[in-house]
Amino acid sequence: MRLSRDRVLRAAVSLADEVGIGQLSMRRLAQELDVVPMALYKHVANKEELLDGMVEVIVGEIDPAAGGTDWKSAVRLRVLSARRVLQHHKWARQVLETRTKQTPAVLEYMDSFIGMFLAGGVSVDLTHHVMHAIGSRMWGFTQELFDSPAIPDGEAQAEVPPGVQAVRFQQMSVLYPNILQIATAARHDDDSVVGHGCDDQFEFEFTLDLLLDGFERLHSQAWTSKHAGPERG
Repeated sequence: MRLSRDRVLRAAVSLADEVGIGQLSMRRLAQELDVVPMALYKHVANKEELLDGMVEVIVGEIDPAAGGTDWKSAVRLRVLSARRVLQHHKWARQVLETRTKQTPAVLEYMDSFIGMFLAGGVSVDLTHHVMHAIGSRMWGFTQELFDSPAIPDGEAQAEVPPGVQAVRFQQMSVLYPNILQIATAARHDDDSVVGHGCDDQFEFEFTLDLLLDGFERLHSQAWTSKHAGPERG
């Protein structure tokens, strides 16, 4: 099969899914495609351009804005679609957080995301503040208060012996009793990225719905910010 930019990017996404982003290199990708490394540079200038292109691929997997529904439902469906894509590509959040270049695919996604609010009659002023508030949630992830330290690719989190855990809890109960009370309030999802024991999906949707409810209330009140300029159009 003839080598193309699209084939290179999709192969890189598949390889990252398989081995993790930390193991992805131009040489490893060339081996996967059965070409010499220099052949890749005809399609991507360097590793950073490769990563930008991989983001384009995963953004393309996010469902388009749903038609025939209200703006709030459309936004919710789009965000949860983005979240499913990121859950499928475990490395994607790390790459998204490190991108400094906004490629056409990223800009198109952001533009269409903003468009869902504007098409629903939400003012430009409120939509501006909405985008600040919703932040990375539009991509399907968020930086949580109780995030655990990042685990390098290929490394598993070591189990903490019960005795050590008990000592830690005892120390926290004296030094930081309120944090301990919140952190141990719910323990039912071992794979959570919010905090060990928290239901990651529930917490994500809870905050997403909280934000959307608030945006809807402000929209219905014809809310404007203090320094809002005149609407155009």
